[in-house]
Amino acid sequence: MQPIGAAASTPPNAALLTQAEDLRTSDHPQFLRLLETLQQQASSMSPHERWQLRYLQGWQAAFRGDYAGAEGILREVIGHSGDPPLVAKASAVLMNAMASNRHYEEAFELANRLMADLPKIEDTQARFLVRLYVAQVLSYAEQYDLAANYFRDMLQALPPGETSCKPEAMLISVLYQSHKLNSASIELPRGIEACRAAGQPIFADTIWLVKASLYLDEDQPDRAIALLRQIAPRILASQNYYHTQNVQEEFAQAYWKLGDDDKARKAALAVLAVSDPGDINGTLKDAYEILYRIEKKHGRAMAALTYYEHYAAQNIGHLNDISAKTLAYDVAQQRMLAQKLETEKLSRQNKLLQLQQALAAKTIETGHLYIALLLLVLASVIFWLLRTKRSQLHFKQQARLDGLTGIFNHQHFIGEAQRALQLLERRRGDACLVFIDLDYFKQINDTHGHAVGDALLKHTVAICKQPMRANDLFGRLGGEEFGILLLGCSHEQGMVIADRVRTAIETTPMNVDGCAITFSASIGLVSTQACGYGLQLLCREADAALYRAKRSGRNRLVSHVEHNDPVKLFQVGHGGP
Repeated sequence: MQPIGAAASTPPNAALLTQAEDLRTSDHPQFLRLLETLQQQASSMSPHERWQLRYLQGWQAAFRGDYAGAEGILREVIGHSGDPPLVAKASAVLMNAMASNRHYEEAFELANRLMADLPKIEDTQARFLVRLYVAQVLSYAEQYDLAANYFRDMLQALPPGETSCKPEAMLISVLYQSHKLNSASIELPRGIEACRAAGQPIFADTIWLVKASLYLDEDQPDRAIALLRQIAPRILASQNYYHTQNVQEEFAQAYWKLGDDDKARKAALAVLAVSDPGDINGTLKDAYEILYRIEKKHGRAMAALTYYEHYAAQNIGHLNDISAKTLAYDVAQQRMLAQKLETEKLSRQNKLLQLQQALAAKTIETGHLYIALLLLVLASVIFWLLRTKRSQLHFKQQARLDGLTGIFNHQHFIGEAQRALQLLERRRGDACLVFIDLDYFKQINDTHGHAVGDALLKHTVAICKQPMRANDLFGRLGGEEFGILLLGCSHEQGMVIADRVRTAIETTPMNVDGCAITFSASIGLVSTQACGYGLQLLCREADAALYRAKRSGRNRLVSHVEHNDPVKLFQVGHGGP
């Protein structure tokens, strides 16, 4: 980095702007001081320098979590600066801000445009930044393998002046999300050393947070706390929105595992304090769950219920957010394919017109050739139109079904259940809502691997379908949890069917390489006879019954029935393995 005043030919404002951009992630407090200085000197800047300053302001707004403000500033830069490298960098940051602000469809479409325009970007730093953010946005859509390949390609072709720190940190984050790391993985010290040598503490903190999460996953909370205490002061000073949330949430998880409820509660409340109103993410979900468990443990029922309601809302919102990201990615890919096919169609039409003009002056024999070629082109167009239609039907199917098990995904199950209950209410018919959760599924994953875990989920779906009727609705709510809406079914009939499901699961092990894996499920049931036709209430009561089934020993069916007396519970089954 060149100090201010090192070259007499470099204007002071230009030197400050360059220095500020270099310090964004390496020394963020100094970057903020320089940004304040630059804002005071804006009146003395050239138009080009003012647009550079606006870009830095947009980046900072996104960094601190003000995504709506960042979008407005970055769109100004893109629309009016007239500087191709600056437009490319602002577009990359805008794409990431839109994804963080849940404008997924726009973000994925912008990612497609940026990758298409990548060969036209001559500035190496701008090209590097575009590829970095595109790969990160792909990870939001759970395209982990594709994002990891992008980061690995970037590590093989670093531009001059750039280090391996950023792609290493992003690659580690993607590998963690795809469950391909443990606390002893060689990628962690390699990435930390790269970021330490590059003077990039923010990206180093990304890796440290991943390592702390791995310690927690491996039931080493004391090591997680020791690590978090080292990095927490720096993270809190940086004001990075997600890092600040994550470090407090990991503190809460670690203290909870150690049984220090006061510190766990304080850390979980700190997550809520730094979060934006209305925000929904996995970090907030975990914080509310810890607060709920602490209050429940200490017998504070009202506080526990309040936190549980927040946790349930965050959980449903988080699952819906995952579905929205996946659907938006599929829609963006479909539109890109449709645009490509339209371009090819127009190209063929232009060639067809040229061919018609050339063939007009030829003989009858040439005319016969023209007819044959025309038929061939028309057949090709029909083929591509049919292919486009088939792709559209395929994407529509993907939007409805869970990709692993083939049953309804969470969003479609909820929508279909809502409509079915409304129709049933008009006829005053009966229905039962059943929630199923596999017992100790994480232990099966940890012992046998995720491939066996996926096979077990498919095996469970096949078992559950056997006692179901043709008009029943069946969906995967997320992870190892499933939902069944038994239509035209009384409470007593629902109990019989649900217990058949539980018994079938318990008595139907899955064979893997000659080894029988036995497992069980906890089931919660609620009927419209007890709680009416409101889906939200039915879901809450079914989830509460499921929770009681797990709390009372697992491998059992618990039913909620409403009388004039307080709520009475019926449970069927016996203790789990």
